[in-house]
Amino acid sequence: MKDKEGIIIGTVFIARDITEHIQLENELIKAKEHAEQSDRLKSAFLANMSHEIRTPMNGILGFASLLKEPGLTGEKQQEYIRIIEKSGARMLNIINDIVDISKIEADLMIVNNKVTNINEKIEFIYIFFKPQVEDKGMQLFFKNTLPAKEATIRTDSEKVYSILTNLVKNAIKYSKEGVIEFGYLKKGETLEFYVTDTGIGIPKDRQSAIFERFIQADITDKMALQGTGLGLSISKAYVEMLGGKIWVESKEGIGTTFYFTLPYNAEPEEKYVVGNIVPAQDEKNQINDLKILIAEDDEISEMLITIDVDKFGKEILKARTGNATVEICRKNPDIDLILMDIQMPDMNGYEATRQIRQFNKDVVIIAQTAFGLSGDREKAIEAGCNDYIAKPINRAELLALIQKHFKN
Repeated sequence: MKDKEGIIIGTVFIARDITEHIQLENELIKAKEHAEQSDRLKSAFLANMSHEIRTPMNGILGFASLLKEPGLTGEKQQEYIRIIEKSGARMLNIINDIVDISKIEADLMIVNNKVTNINEKIEFIYIFFKPQVEDKGMQLFFKNTLPAKEATIRTDSEKVYSILTNLVKNAIKYSKEGVIEFGYLKKGETLEFYVTDTGIGIPKDRQSAIFERFIQADITDKMALQGTGLGLSISKAYVEMLGGKIWVESKEGIGTTFYFTLPYNAEPEEKYVVGNIVPAQDEKNQINDLKILIAEDDEISEMLITIDVDKFGKEILKARTGNATVEICRKNPDIDLILMDIQMPDMNGYEATRQIRQFNKDVVIIAQTAFGLSGDREKAIEAGCNDYIAKPINRAELLALIQKHFKN
């Protein structure tokens, strides 16, 4: 015979077991639904990737073949070339997004904080995107609100650049007319950045989802324009890595503003002076007397770079190996600029740069590499390079870098 106390205690334990069992079942159901949702989005993403990769490849291969057709007019040739170029740029964006999101998913993305001048970063992005925006009949403006000596903070320069370029590209993509403006405001111990446009806007019910990974692949409405749907997710991950937050305000048919914050941990830089911004199409004609060394072991890359920088050079020298690069620099102490390939026979670009810096501290060295991985820029700067550019080299970005280091 059981006493009442034993019955009550036993009942309590049974009730607790049932409650815990129900909670466990609910958690398993939620986990299953979340996994199914994740699998569905990733499946949609992979299907979208197949479409996104094959489409620009179709443009590149198809129109390259058409260029061989006899009797093409010059106008048709230029049209086909523009399509090939646009398709190639689209393909590169896809590859970059996939590499970045893979690193984020695998928790392999490293934060490299260093002294960064925000004004300089904003101005460089302005110079880079201004021609593209004006080609659409729109206007691009930027706003730096801090004086140069107060605009230097410690953060990951490359991630800040990636966030801003993602947001500006997004504004260009979804705007057909009007104005795009970007910049920042200092609010206490925070810098609040913004990118605003007069584009199509984002529906209210989509605003909370646009930062989710793979989400664009699952959108079937008018917002699903070409692209991986990863740019905003990558930007969100970067902002959070840097200690900030990101959000959006938008009205359909009126426009969109993206905001993100970064901690304002000032690092005064006395020597930095901001000059007047000169549009790329005006300034490039002022830089035309440089002695340039192209260190590049790939013949096609060498040809392309030579064409890109020819208008800047009074004399262009070439080297195919690291040793040859160092020897040419010893014999030509008046070289102004070296475009340094990192992966060269007998001596890589890092070591060649270190050796050159032992006898020439002043020559501007811009590293160029096909690796394009996180940390490559830091390796280049540590070796003694002034700057870094990833292959395939974007002509506008290369010209902007040259202007940055040689502008009057």
